[in-house]
Amino acid sequence: MEITGSLATIGYGLAAIGPGIGVGLIFGMGVQAIARQPEARGILQGQMIFGFAVVEALAILGFVLAFLQAG
Repeated sequence: MEITGSLATIGYGLAAIGPGIGVGLIFGMGVQAIARQPEARGILQGQMIFGFAVVEALAILGFVLAFLQAG
C-alpha cells in the first residue's frame, strides 16, 4: 500500500488552529473589556482590529507557504 499526497495541507490545517484560537481570544476579551468600560470602546475597537489583522496575516502566510511546499 502506497500513500501519496502532500503533508503541507495537513500542516496548514494544524497551523490554522492557532489563528482561530487567537481571533476568538481577541474578540472575546475585547467584548468583555468594552462591557466593563464602555467609554473606552473606540480605543479598544481599534486595538481589536489591529490584533485581528496581525493574527490573520500569520494565517494567510501559513496558507501561502502550504501552497509553496505543495508545488
